[in-house]
Amino acid sequence: MSLRTRRSNPGVSRRDLFRTGGLAAAGLASHSAAVAAPARMGGGPEVYTRIGVRPFINCTATYTINGGSQMLPEVIETIEQASHYHVNVDELMEKVGERLAQLLQVEWGMVSAGTAASLTHATAACIAGTDPEKMQRLPNLEGLKNEVIMPKESRNVYDHAVRTLGVKIIEVNSTEELQNAISHRTAMIEVLGNYFGTEKFGLKQVAPIANKAGIPILIDAAADYLIVPNPYIAMGADLVGYSGGKIIRGPQTAGLLVGRKDLVKAAWANSAPHHAFGRALKVSKEEIVGMLRAVEIWRTERDLQADFKEWESWYAHISEQITRVPGVRTQVKGPARGGPFPTLNIAWDPRQVGLTAGEVGRMLLDGEPRIMTHAEGEGYSFVLRPVAMKPGEYKIVAQRLYDVLRSAPKGKEKVPLAPPTVDVSGGWEVEVQYEVGSAKHKIFLTAKGNNIVGSHTGWAFQGDLKGKIDGDKVELRSVLPAGGQHLNYTFRGTVSGDSMSGPLALGEYGHARWTAKRHSAVSA
Repeated sequence: MSLRTRRSNPGVSRRDLFRTGGLAAAGLASHSAAVAAPARMGGGPEVYTRIGVRPFINCTATYTINGGSQMLPEVIETIEQASHYHVNVDELMEKVGERLAQLLQVEWGMVSAGTAASLTHATAACIAGTDPEKMQRLPNLEGLKNEVIMPKESRNVYDHAVRTLGVKIIEVNSTEELQNAISHRTAMIEVLGNYFGTEKFGLKQVAPIANKAGIPILIDAAADYLIVPNPYIAMGADLVGYSGGKIIRGPQTAGLLVGRKDLVKAAWANSAPHHAFGRALKVSKEEIVGMLRAVEIWRTERDLQADFKEWESWYAHISEQITRVPGVRTQVKGPARGGPFPTLNIAWDPRQVGLTAGEVGRMLLDGEPRIMTHAEGEGYSFVLRPVAMKPGEYKIVAQRLYDVLRSAPKGKEKVPLAPPTVDVSGGWEVEVQYEVGSAKHKIFLTAKGNNIVGSHTGWAFQGDLKGKIDGDKVELRSVLPAGGQHLNYTFRGTVSGDSMSGPLALGEYGHARWTAKRHSAVSA
């Protein structure tokens, strides 16, 4: 891709707009200044604080749960302007499709409610086309194509956006497996985008076989930035989905689906406002034109290399500040699959800085202003990502990190665990009580001293388990592979005789309670 130089503009530039806010002047601004928007885009954070929600400086870049990237000022202005008028959405999407085709040099394009919606609509298009009877049958696949092939290394949590149609995922790991998997039931093949990484079996291997068989290929390129001409389509893909709320910096709840005109139009037919399977995945007129505006800016004004240089200058300032603390080191890493921008790895020697990453993260988030990071867990490092940070915030982040790391206690000798009060080896019947519903699980444990290994069988999936026992206190962690997802369970509690109980942490799915009875005791 030729990264264009920002065009000359006698008016106010995007970068100038960012610098008109309260952050530009001071590195240690107050919390309100730290999160204040440029004046032309409205006021401060009261829209959140008035209901008790505290905004934060976002060092996690594009995570949806943390609000994604920050929209370009021009996108915000476009959305606001569009909100004052009404148009026919079919007419709007037709013209936007034409414009996206011109800008991105593809056959057609559409705006979706995020990349996951693009994957769902693309799957529906490949199954039902624009046949209204077939569209109304979904997700009843009787008499329709009902399989989607995916390379094993392309599986991930977003498989759910495809599986929601009721299709069966056929996992393959070689050209031979792919050839054997293709049948009259195959609706399409989905491959995870790999432009910024490497793969053993991906589009390069899939395309010749799929193209010969006439099977459409869908690429999940959510985290990628736009490249013209499109490298995936050039390699034989038919459809490519992108996120609007990541590095493109469009609306957080918008995405793109580009590629073959017939299939993109079929995807639109299967989506809202039409009464089809995708009706719930609505994208508004404001998001449609906001997303288009982000693409226009990308193609005519964005200078990605200049962004990279600016972010790396932030890293240099942060590094210079925090490496004054003995034992702290940093490293800038280049773009990678899932994060096509430079990142800063921050690490420290626990003998000199006696805090875990999780403790550092909590201190940053509990402070003023709040700072959200990837610092979590029991390790001693984390990655800082720049795309959602505003100019000036890097100075605040540098100072706060310096203060936290400098004031940390020296590393302490680990307190030895107490001898186990119970040998927990053996099988256990587990009752899990969720906030809504319950389930019966089984765990099998082998204890050796304070260390525990074993297996965990849930209601539907099974995985490995490991943990520890400290006197009568147990902590067991397991991961259950569930298609493209991996479900994390952390059992904590106490053991007494043939029973255990305590709280259960479920990651993004919240919390539950668990009780366990030794299998032999249950049988008795």
